[in-house]
Order: sequence, then structure tokens, then C-alpha cells
Amino acid sequence: MNTTKKVAYTFSKAKEAAIVNDLEVYGIDNIKQVIDYFDKGEPLEQTIVNTREEFEKNLDFPEHDFSDVKGQEGIKRCMEIAAAGGHNIILIGPPGAGKTMLAKRLPSILPPMTLHEALETTKIHSVVGRVKDTGLMAQRPFRSPHHTISNVALVGGGSFPQPGEISLSHNGVLFLDELPEFKRDVLEVLRQPLEDREVTISRAKFTVTYPSSFMLVASMNPSPGGYFNDPNAPVTSSPAEMQRYLSKISGPLLDRIDIHIEVTPVPFEKLSEDRKGETSVDIRKRVTKAREIQTARFKESDTVHYNAQMSTKQIRKYCVLDEVSKQLLKTAMERLNLSARAYDRILKVSRTIADLEGVEEVNGSHISEAIQYRSLDREGWLG
Repeated sequence: MNTTKKVAYTFSKAKEAAIVNDLEVYGIDNIKQVIDYFDKGEPLEQTIVNTREEFEKNLDFPEHDFSDVKGQEGIKRCMEIAAAGGHNIILIGPPGAGKTMLAKRLPSILPPMTLHEALETTKIHSVVGRVKDTGLMAQRPFRSPHHTISNVALVGGGSFPQPGEISLSHNGVLFLDELPEFKRDVLEVLRQPLEDREVTISRAKFTVTYPSSFMLVASMNPSPGGYFNDPNAPVTSSPAEMQRYLSKISGPLLDRIDIHIEVTPVPFEKLSEDRKGETSVDIRKRVTKAREIQTARFKESDTVHYNAQMSTKQIRKYCVLDEVSKQLLKTAMERLNLSARAYDRILKVSRTIADLEGVEEVNGSHISEAIQYRSLDREGWLG
């Protein structure tokens, strides 16, 4: 028995609907075409989408490429580590240092979406009518809401609850530019989705849950004026202004950000170089290889797929340190005045660095590199 169903959609939605199996889809401009089809036998052109082809054709052509970034090799390395382990990251630097440029290129080095992820992402964007003519989304989403955004717009909601920015970032990146400029209560609603990787919206008659497994990338100036510890700065900030500015980011939210890195302006010599940097495709190969190691490591778990998601128990199991590494970490925490919350974050990031090198055991070099990426835990930043 033929179970295929026929259905007509407007041209703007036809490709989207044609992704569904066992569904004959016909694109129409108006209702008259449907009437003529039934009354006069006027033909309609069937919309056929090869799901796998749609998915694969744009995978290797990212819109923004890391080869466009001049200098900033240390920051690129940091972004590679963040992508490899799924770590949330915050970039701290003065205006014009390249924070936004670097953040926009992060999706280009994330592992390609699986077909399941592409379908899941497309479904979420389809709910709010944001799927383009391609039908199936092949590129990971990159969402960058303005700092005036409301709680509802970020988390989702309304009379008929729709996904917010955090769900539209599912399987991709949520970029919060100038993090301290966001209202504190808006930032606080991020805490639960970052932990649970889903958001539940409750209304009187029903409850809906949307997925929100995204990488958080944030950027901020180091001070209200933008220039911290710069003797030639056009604007300076008092210690009280500094503390008020930085206190907008709560400790619990910062707890969920594994990597803090300072971004410095690129010198003229680097900017004027003709030499192109490494491409996103080349970096992504290393990231994908590291993710494959993690997929094998956590194959028994339904909730953990990469290093950033590790629980305390898993950290103890997969980040075993020798005596030299333990001593190095202890010394660093004492001398740099690192907070206790930095301990697990350093171990998670060092595990990812080891995976990028294809090394089974975490060693001192991995620990020492991971320690560099905790700027905001040091005394003089957030206390």
C-alpha cells in the first residue's frame, strides 16, 4: 500500500517541508493554483530535496575564515582548544583588539554538524520561521543578541512559547559582546541552560522544553573606559568604577566559563603582513580529531559528549596527574591567587589540550598552558 501523502506549501516553505520522508511537496504562490490543480488538472511542480546533498554541499565553505585574522596566534590557539573541548570562553581586551572578529570565526572550526544535529537545528529555526531557502541548515548557528535583550527574548517565551536566542544557538555559538553591559538579571537566566543544556518554559495550560546545548563566547573591555593598565589610555577608570563594572558578572556565571583570555591589539607589523594565516578547514581537522577521541571516551554516557561536560567524578577519572603536575598546579594556585573554582576548569582544559596532542595522560605542559587561561580568577580582576 502506498502511504505517500501529498501536500502543498508556499514556495518559501516548500524546501523545508520536502525534508520530511514520504511526503510529496508542491510549491505554490497562491490558493488559486491549488483550486486549478483539483478542478482543471493544472500541473504543480513537485519540490524534491536530497537531504544528504543539502547537508553536505556547504560544509567546507565557512562564511568567516581564520585565515583572515592577522597575528593573534595565541588567541587562535585558545579558540582551537575551546572548540575541541566545547569549552565556554570569554575574551577580554580593549576596543579594536579583534574580539568580535575572532568570535565570529569560531563556528568555522567546530566539527561539522551530523545529519541528526542539522535536522534538530533546522526544526528549532523553523518554529520561528528563520530557515532560509536551503531547506536544511548545514552550518552551525551563530547568534549575537544586543545587550539590550530581554529575559524572554534570550530564554524564549510568549503566549505561545517560541525558542529564544539560547535555543536558536543550539549546536552552535551564542556570542555575548560586551558582557558587563547586559542586565544582570538577563545574564543570571543563562545559568540553568548552561548547566542542563535545555530550557523549560511553563505556561498555565502547558509546558514546553527546547534544547539549548551551545558554546558561550563572551567578550568584554577590561574596564568601563576600555583601557586597563594602559599608560597612554585616552580614558582611565578609578578602582571603584572598575569594581562596579566587573561585579556585573556574577561568580556562578563565571564558574561556567572555562577559558578567560586577554586579547591585545595587533601591532602594525603583523597587520601589514601579506602572509595568510592557517585556514579554518585545517584547524577544524585537528578539532574534529580531538572530538572523536572524546566521543570514544564518553561512549557509555548519554549526557556527556565532550570534555566541558565532565562531572567531578569524570574529572578525577580522566585527568589523573603525576606528582610533578600536582605540585605545579598547587604552586600556581598559591602564587597566582587562583580561586578554588579554577581547579576543575584547569583540569578540563588540560584534558582537551592533551586530546589535541593525541596524548593519553595529562602532563605538566598541559597543566601550565591551561593555567594561562584563567585571567579573571587572578587577584586584581574579580577579587
